[in-house]
Amino acid sequence: MARNRFQEGDGPSQRQRKVAEVIRRRLSDVLMRGDIHDPDLNRLSITVGEVRVSPDLKVATAYVVPLGGKGADEMLERLAQNKSELRRAVAKGLELKFAPELRFRLDETFDHLDEARRLFSQDAVRRDVDDQ
Repeated sequence: MARNRFQEGDGPSQRQRKVAEVIRRRLSDVLMRGDIHDPDLNRLSITVGEVRVSPDLKVATAYVVPLGGKGADEMLERLAQNKSELRRAVAKGLELKFAPELRFRLDETFDHLDEARRLFSQDAVRRDVDDQ
């Protein structure tokens, strides 16, 4: 596979990023509309924060979080039980040779943001930042 001569490092390629964003949108739409035949999954409000795709585009890892952050274990269990149906629904809108295998992980980005806000709100940190 040809490498982009302008790309530095081992980060995702432009194609990986584009495919990941299309999958993220399709997965969000499928979950929002309740296209899956599982009433327990359809009653959950799930945010798809990010999708990362493997270099061969055969595996897509979706980072998801339930609305309000509660019920993450149930959400991941329901997504895992319905991943083949989700894979078919997401693949309908893709123009790829293979429908990527979907994997689901809990998105901890929001937790990291809360921790950063907490740290920046401390008096000692604010004083150090204001001095610069």
